[in-house]
Amino acid sequence: MHDELLELKNLGKTSAQWLHASGIHNASDLRRLGAVDAYRAVKARGFRASKVLLYAIEGALMDVNWNDLPPAHKAELNGLLDAIPAHNKR
Repeated sequence: MHDELLELKNLGKTSAQWLHASGIHNASDLRRLGAVDAYRAVKARGFRASKVLLYAIEGALMDVNWNDLPPAHKAELNGLLDAIPAHNKR
């Protein structure tokens, strides 16, 4: 079976499985949600994903290795993640 998510940079089998289980099945779904909301969706399903998944998703959307995201960009993602109160998070 063809898995479009596995073709994206940074995303491996486990992260693709988590994304699928969270209702994210292709690059279009990922782009529509964005990295922060996709990460929230995975966490809401109970998966024990670290912040590396957040960075990996953002890197996948930008077609860069997550390690190459500047620290300021990672801080911005963390700020967006923390900006919404827990009761509003997915």
